[in-house]
Amino acid sequence: MPETVASILFIGDVVGSLGRHTLLDLLPALRERHDPTFVVVNGENAAGGLGITPKIADELFGAGVDVITLGNHAYHRREIFAYLESHDAILRPYNYLRSQPGHGVCVVQSAGGVRLGVVNLSGNLFLRAGRPAFVDIDVALGELAGRCDHVLVEFHAEATSEMVALGWYLDGRVSAVVGTHTHVPTADGRVLPGGTAYITDVGMTGPRGGVIGVRKEQSIRGFVTHMNERYETSDDDPWLMGVLVRCSEGMRADSIEQVLLPAA
Repeated sequence: MPETVASILFIGDVVGSLGRHTLLDLLPALRERHDPTFVVVNGENAAGGLGITPKIADELFGAGVDVITLGNHAYHRREIFAYLESHDAILRPYNYLRSQPGHGVCVVQSAGGVRLGVVNLSGNLFLRAGRPAFVDIDVALGELAGRCDHVLVEFHAEATSEMVALGWYLDGRVSAVVGTHTHVPTADGRVLPGGTAYITDVGMTGPRGGVIGVRKEQSIRGFVTHMNERYETSDDDPWLMGVLVRCSEGMRADSIEQVLLPAA
């Protein structure tokens, strides 16, 4: 097997304060066990289950997170707008309108000189993204050409068909394509024939005992009554969910391994 030159620990949607505490509590041990070159975290549900604030983003960066990605709740809190413009390593989906705050691509470099490009992309099926994902990803990769050794694409999408299709579309062109948004981890993590690591959804970091992060009683009541329900973040059975991707030379992944850990 080729020598691993970089590894990426990607952690799925952090939900509420419980998800943040779970991440912050478990991350030091994960660093010691896996020694990742980069840590990338989806934080779009980090503030009470909806959006992110500058204070929370600073907390995650302070804990050693290299890149924060977002999704359909990127603009839920207006106080994050200016932060998105002024901080390179927090991303909203690249295929949002160019007039909207923030940017969707960045490059970070490890202490050893390895450069990782990260693209945050939104699905178009059932989600509001201003531009088509399968067109804009080619534009994003053009921006990264010659600037990085590996590329991670996070696809924040609802439809599994759209997510699987993007994996095949990018196979051999990027190091990894990881899906987020549904909060439910899938069992299809693999390295595709062209050398791209792929998984449809990495899952969420937060209360597995709820319904995709919210109190189960509230979610069930909404389904039973067909009435609007005020959702609150659950505090039942917190887990950290993510993947570890190991990469070798030439934009290739050697392996992808699920990381599914209950809170200590």
